[in-house]
Amino acid sequence: MTDRLGELSAAGVAIWLDDLSRVRLSSGGLDQLRREKHLVGVTSNPTIFAKALSAADEYNWQLKDLAIRGVDVEEAVRMLTTYDVRWACDVMRPAYDASAGVDGRVSIEVDPRLAHETEKTVAEAGALWWLIDRPNLFIKIPATEAGLPAITATLAQGISVNVTLIFGLDRYSQVMEAVP
Repeated sequence: MTDRLGELSAAGVAIWLDDLSRVRLSSGGLDQLRREKHLVGVTSNPTIFAKALSAADEYNWQLKDLAIRGVDVEEAVRMLTTYDVRWACDVMRPAYDASAGVDGRVSIEVDPRLAHETEKTVAEAGALWWLIDRPNLFIKIPATEAGLPAITATLAQGISVNVTLIFGLDRYSQVMEAVP
């Protein structure tokens, strides 16, 4: 049987998964995709996590614990998402190490409500970087007007950035100028 993903990978295509869930982590599915299907990166966003939370019982013990402790919804979501992304970083770490840091990345998005606030985006990027504390983490920042200086400032702090929402060549050029 032909390994089409292997052929793509050998041709230089980086295969990323745009899906992350506790089920995929706890079942070993993410690790299997990395080992057998040439997966080199994982991205996540609030929509992906909302889907994962609504479709799986694997979060119940943590949700119950957070509710007992009176943790508000926003902080609970942050705790659950950073837990899963940290776990995914650990699963993807062998690809990161084998590629000297080129592959094996996991991306988490800053709160999209901050897309038009530079300072808050930089602060959120730093907080996520600190909370997850893995070298193969990417912080996803949108290429909005406020996002461009946030990208520059975040990179200047030594935080790895995945730039999103690049629509058009003009915005692409602006993003390239924002990268130090």
